[in-house]
Amino acid sequence: MNARDNDHITVHELRGFVGSDLQEAFNEAHALSRGTKCRQFLFSLSLSPPESANVPIDAFERAVDAVEQKVGLSGQPRAIIFHEKNGRRHAHCVWSRIDVTTMTAINLSHYKTKLREMSRSLYLEHGWKMPRGLVNSAERDPLNFTLAEWQKAKRLKHDLRTMKAAFQDAWAISDSAAAFAQALSARGYYLAQGDRRSFVAVDLQGEVFAIARWTGIKTKVVNQRLGNPDDYPSVEAISAKLTALLNDRLKILLEELQARHAGIAGSLEDARRQLVMDQRKERDGLARLHAERRTVEHAERVARLPTGLKGLWSRISGAYTKIKAINEEDARLGDTRDRQESQALIQRQVLQRRCLQNDIQRGRSSEAFELRRLHREISQCVLGGQQKEKLPPEMIERGRQRRQSMS
Repeated sequence: MNARDNDHITVHELRGFVGSDLQEAFNEAHALSRGTKCRQFLFSLSLSPPESANVPIDAFERAVDAVEQKVGLSGQPRAIIFHEKNGRRHAHCVWSRIDVTTMTAINLSHYKTKLREMSRSLYLEHGWKMPRGLVNSAERDPLNFTLAEWQKAKRLKHDLRTMKAAFQDAWAISDSAAAFAQALSARGYYLAQGDRRSFVAVDLQGEVFAIARWTGIKTKVVNQRLGNPDDYPSVEAISAKLTALLNDRLKILLEELQARHAGIAGSLEDARRQLVMDQRKERDGLARLHAERRTVEHAERVARLPTGLKGLWSRISGAYTKIKAINEEDARLGDTRDRQESQALIQRQVLQRRCLQNDIQRGRSSEAFELRRLHREISQCVLGGQQKEKLPPEMIERGRQRRQSMS
């Protein structure tokens, strides 16, 4: 329910709980679990379609139902929550694992394998391009990240994928310890000796990054390429060297670049907040319209049902049953209409948000390019001009044109 990191949050369904909101539902599940020995009493699932996919609500519901049956949680209390963030819509479903008839936790045997099979079938069903890591687990996306990595990037106000890509790229283009150190320095990170005989990188702010974690390479492989950690300076020594050798001019350039892009990012963030505010108002307005229309239509359906002697006769003649069936069908059609209107609004708003997110991504890419260029200059200052990494000619030309256009 974190509204700070999500543009829109919708509690779509609470099934099987006495509580009327999400917190009450989870408290209820926790209370039931106290009657068992189960500590992991909730099972959480995320459904995140491809970024460009427009998935209707009923497709999410069918997927949740299929997963529920596959892993053995059919009929268990559950909550479905929709999130929208960065122009992308995804869903979370949380089940209670406690079977109240036996007061035991349902065993979820081999659930990871079952979910992997479900993921493949959903990609095939919708005709989406399947990620290589889903086809073959050995080819998982190396830019996937852990909670700790995400929290660190958020604290530093950096784009996580850009940060992790810097380490991945530096490792990929180097074939020796010296080449890796220079490739890292060109990206603003400096190789150092970590604790417990490990390798880390230090940035200009003194933040420390574990090489094995951020490259996604096993520690043993990292050590084979980089050698003995004792041969490298400590984090404290590298930080002191950076402070001593980084001249005032480069510090000023770095601060100016960061300040300029912070201003651009701030303007885009203001635009995002305004867009989200407008979208929330529009959704609230549609929700009120639906509620008012449902009230009027319900009154019309009630008025169709005869009362008194006419009502008694209609029950005897069977007319009452026919009118009731018509009312039920009208109610179903009304629910379908409201859901379609809501889905159309959501899709339009997601597209609006996606366009703004493209502008945000372009700004981040521009910042990353200019920062990398500046980091190469800083690296030459810090490492005594031994920087050997070269950019492709077309990137150099784009950088020259960008500088001319800015001037």
